[in-house]
Amino acid sequence: MLFKISFPAEFHSQTAVECAMQLHDQLAKLGRKPEDIKKITIRTHEACIRIIDKKGPLDNPADRDHCIQYMVAVPILFGRLTAEDYEDRVAADPRIDKLRDRIVCVEDKAYTSDYHDPAKRSIANALTVEFTDGKKLAEIVCEYPIGHKRRRKEGMPVLVEKFKINLARRFPAKQQAAILDLCMNAKRLSATPVHEFVDLMMI
Repeated sequence: MLFKISFPAEFHSQTAVECAMQLHDQLAKLGRKPEDIKKITIRTHEACIRIIDKKGPLDNPADRDHCIQYMVAVPILFGRLTAEDYEDRVAADPRIDKLRDRIVCVEDKAYTSDYHDPAKRSIANALTVEFTDGKKLAEIVCEYPIGHKRRRKEGMPVLVEKFKINLARRFPAKQQAAILDLCMNAKRLSATPVHEFVDLMMI
């Protein structure tokens, strides 16, 4: 089972977005700009190509979160991918479509096999950047996203932080603390009657 923790992105793109975030940081360190990019190749699995490899106009947020090129371009440009980044206001930035046009997907048969392998269930993506001056960056590879069972230990602190952020959007500080304290104690949580747990969520 996969839990989407880091990014509000379609299942098959999670690792690609993670790679794109790393690329954003690399470009900044190298003093490179997205305009310097000639081509980005995404080495991926068949399901990704079939479901979210999209060219042409994207008319709404649902189109955008089912386009791997969009979900890679945004973090490379801005160093983030949030729900708001699928909205028209962000999508109107012409740099996104310009970068989308330079992103291509190619199937890696081994990635497709690992995607279907019940012992692995990987969701691998690998990104390679080529610049207009002919230089390339080393390929960035991510086989399992945060939230995959193989990265549970790494994912838990990120999940807890996401939970804290969302609690803060709804509840005053004292109530946030009470909910978090209970949820972080599995034994006490499992022993808590449902009505008491629901009462904690009342605003």
